[in-house]
Amino acid sequence: MMKTALWLTAFGSIVGLGVWLWFAGQRAAERKSAAEHRAAAFLAEAMKSNGAAPKAAAAAPQERLLFDAAAKAGEAGEPALAIQLYARLLSRFPQTALATPARAAVDAQKKKLSTATAPGPAAPG
Repeated sequence: MMKTALWLTAFGSIVGLGVWLWFAGQRAAERKSAAEHRAAAFLAEAMKSNGAAPKAAAAAPQERLLFDAAAKAGEAGEPALAIQLYARLLSRFPQTALATPARAAVDAQKKKLSTATAPGPAAPG
């Protein structure tokens, strides 16, 4: 009698574990399907709004970091470094929303660089 109860308990535990695993698999499949639907909806929304002009605030973090670093270098009186950073930004991300302000800043930094290094009337000739 004890042996039968032990076998029934073991069989019931195995069946219970199997049912639990089956339900867990179903829940995981539902979550995966919901995540795929969310991703598809997000992608569809992104593709729909892709025709709009990108804004500077929507720039990728790397683009924004390069732009900010170049601007700070220019403010710190390092026009050569600023020009290099702007060039790196434009070479890595030519279609960025920050391209126009970066090109304008490069022109301003070039003017700073040329006036800073040009010999003036007080410079020995």
